Amino acid sequence: MDLYNKIAVKTSKYVTKSYSTSFSLGILVFASAYKDAIYSIYGFVRLADEIVDTFHKYDRKKMFSEFREETEKALSEGISTNLILHAFQKVVNDYKIDKAYIDAFLDSMEMDLHNNYYERDHYNRYIYGSAEVVGLMCLKVFCEKDEKLFNELIGPAKSLGSAFQKVNFLRDVKSDMEERGRIYLPSVKERILMNDENKAKLEAEIESEFADAFKGIKKLPAGVKFGVYSAYLYYQMLFRKIRNLRIEELMKRRVRISNFAKLILMIKSLIEVKFLRIT
Repeated sequence: MDLYNKIAVKTSKYVTKSYSTSFSLGILVFASAYKDAIYSIYGFVRLADEIVDTFHKYDRKKMFSEFREETEKALSEGISTNLILHAFQKVVNDYKIDKAYIDAFLDSMEMDLHNNYYERDHYNRYIYGSAEVVGLMCLKVFCEKDEKLFNELIGPAKSLGSAFQKVNFLRDVKSDMEERGRIYLPSVKERILMNDENKAKLEAEIESEFADAFKGIKKLPAGVKFGVYSAYLYYQMLFRKIRNLRIEELMKRRVRISNFAKLILMIKSLIEVKFLRIT
């Protein structure tokens, strides 16, 4: 089984590196003890998201239902012939990740098969399942068996996941609308209602969540603090660029961070974490 387990993790690692350079950079600087588990979580999340967002020529509802059944089976039996699910179930079982987090995540993914906009209460539920619980799954890995630390950092972890997701929504507002017919501004159900006022309201939420998340980052174990803080700085830079643009400008182009800028952020993060000792 050792070889099979390694191949499963390598598959998730390949998926992570192929789909997200920024996330991959963060994991790259984690201590080795944490890397495989986080790759495995991301691989699972990415696969579910692809079914919902990309496979438009296929019966996505049927595929997602089957994926959910396969996930349940993998978690209960402790093995799967789907390499990504196999890697994920091992992390869930090894770190005793709450099954409720996985159910909430899958519920949110399924919501995207039926909705093209969200009223506020459903939006909050969607954010919890699509982003906050992913942060909590990662936090379980970071804290290992330290339940006291885990409980202390639940709030900041949820805030960080939520902030990242909302920044993604603003960055991808053009593709979400044009390619998937979705709007991720709370209670905004038509293109004509997308405006700078709604954008500003979401930005105020993001700013508050970033502030709360930073308090938690300072308390993370040393082996992951650098990587998480690097991701935090990356998303803050992305957020600042988005905030300086009007909604109509975001509907014309996707905001990006250059590879050079990402490198500078990594150096800045290293200096602040290692030498200035963010605590």
